[in-house]
Amino acid sequence: MSKDGDRPQKLETKLITGGRSKALTGPAVNPPVWRASTHLYDNVAALEASKNQSADARAFFYGRRGGPTQWALADALTDLEPGAEGTMLYPSGVAAIACALLAVLRPGDVLLMADSAYDPSRSFADGFLKKYGIETRYYDPVAGADIAQYFCDKTRAILLESPGSLTFEVQDIPAICAAAKARDICCLLDNTWATPYFFTALEKGVDISILAATKYIVGHSDAMIGSVTANKKYWNRIGQTARALGQVLSPDDAYLAARGLRTMAVRLRQHEASALKIARWLESLDGVARVLHPALPSCPGHEFWRRDFTGSSGLFSFILNGSKAKAAAIVDALELFGIGYSWGGFESLALPVHPEKFRSATHWPAENGVIRLQIGLEDTDDLIADLSQAFGAARPIG
Repeated sequence: MSKDGDRPQKLETKLITGGRSKALTGPAVNPPVWRASTHLYDNVAALEASKNQSADARAFFYGRRGGPTQWALADALTDLEPGAEGTMLYPSGVAAIACALLAVLRPGDVLLMADSAYDPSRSFADGFLKKYGIETRYYDPVAGADIAQYFCDKTRAILLESPGSLTFEVQDIPAICAAAKARDICCLLDNTWATPYFFTALEKGVDISILAATKYIVGHSDAMIGSVTANKKYWNRIGQTARALGQVLSPDDAYLAARGLRTMAVRLRQHEASALKIARWLESLDGVARVLHPALPSCPGHEFWRRDFTGSSGLFSFILNGSKAKAAAIVDALELFGIGYSWGGFESLALPVHPEKFRSATHWPAENGVIRLQIGLEDTDDLIADLSQAFGAARPIG
């Protein structure tokens, strides 16, 4: 196969070609599944020599360091982030977040976390990290360059999530990262909503980009995966911490993620188009007070989304002109939308959510119901018809 000179590949092409080196996958288009806990050596000399190789080397050692199936996926994800040194894989998104934070924090440090962050991130910080002498302070997700007002002498890291996965505030990530770098503070971003396809985090100043790859990378609701992609400054810490904690992704799940990655561009563009159509329809309803979708001007931080992102995915929320009971009734009446956690798969999901329960630095009014939608790959007219009948069924409830 000939190569087109040194012309940089577009992201859509990288999604197809990433990780497909003959050294790892042989002649197969998809990386085969290498299931192996034990890797055998030809002799004792080879065994001893393996102890001196870099832990990042693409060479057999022991199953906990992975094999060709995991290495191919890690290389493909690294290739999506300009400026990345490497990617570690984990058995869940929460494991990825936890290990990334443990890699950069020590007892006595202070972590800043966006007040709109994912609940398991908050729980890990307020529970596990607190037990080990690491303090977490929450900041207003619309702080932008004013993030510096939250810094203290012990601030060592900031965990951003943009947009927030319940209320969808888009943060001014370049401004926050610039302020942090002036103080040598590490910036970690949960980039699950956008993925590197819509937001190349390291190019915008982020040091460590985290994905719950369970969502859009896998794309089919059948595997749990997390990934951490880091720049050169933090890469060794990420790898050392993951290995010390025995973190390894199964080859079967790595295979499913690599397969999902190949179609992510076309899936995300369909998620984007469908979600926008439905979000704009919801904006037209008298029963909806506000739609929280980053691509709509009504969403906090929309101007940063327009400046920094190349698209939007299929997850957003809307606030009712009605109670929490009404939100529950609407969700119960839906027929095409499932009720379940996660998102990013081919199926549409709906959840009543309660952002006021997960706020420390900012206030979220608790009166109105809020519904979060994951827009899947079904026909949008069918989804709108389902939402319309659910609103009708819940009309008697205030």
